[in-house]
Amino acid sequence: MNLSTYDQQMQKALAYLEKEFQGLQVGRATTGLVENINVETDYGAMKMNAIALITISDNSTIKIEPWDRGNAKHIANAIYEADLGVGVDNQGTFLFVRVPALTQERRDQIAKQVKAMGEETKANLRKVRQEAMNATKAEFTAKTISEDQHKANESQVEELTKKMNAKVEELVKLKVEEVMKV
Repeated sequence: MNLSTYDQQMQKALAYLEKEFQGLQVGRATTGLVENINVETDYGAMKMNAIALITISDNSTIKIEPWDRGNAKHIANAIYEADLGVGVDNQGTFLFVRVPALTQERRDQIAKQVKAMGEETKANLRKVRQEAMNATKAEFTAKTISEDQHKANESQVEELTKKMNAKVEELVKLKVEEVMKV
């Protein structure tokens, strides 16, 4: 049984979690907050970073310069709809996104959101684990591997799952600490 396939699937789940964490508003300006927002343009839905230059002006301001000025209104609407808890100032040729300081209540909400994202990722890891367990059981049932190999495969899958769950726990812990830091 080749564990690398299942390892890759679990790594993708972790990478997705890290990407989602970048999009959280944690009280300071980051390009990750807006760059993956889908914007409805005249040409269809596109990611923000595909239709505009996104830069950080200062600790609390993101500057977005659309390559097509006609998209400024669409970008502002997409940011409002994303409900990020930020203010948008449309200057016509560019937009300023102001990231407010977080209140304790908002910090608590984001911490809950981070924990929920972690649980969702763990659920995805469990699905991959179940696939791997079913695959090794199928091989054992078909008599293509011995019982010893079947048990070894199961223990390898369990070890991989524990390792990935520990990584998820660490990522969640670090992000919660970052969010709660005043």
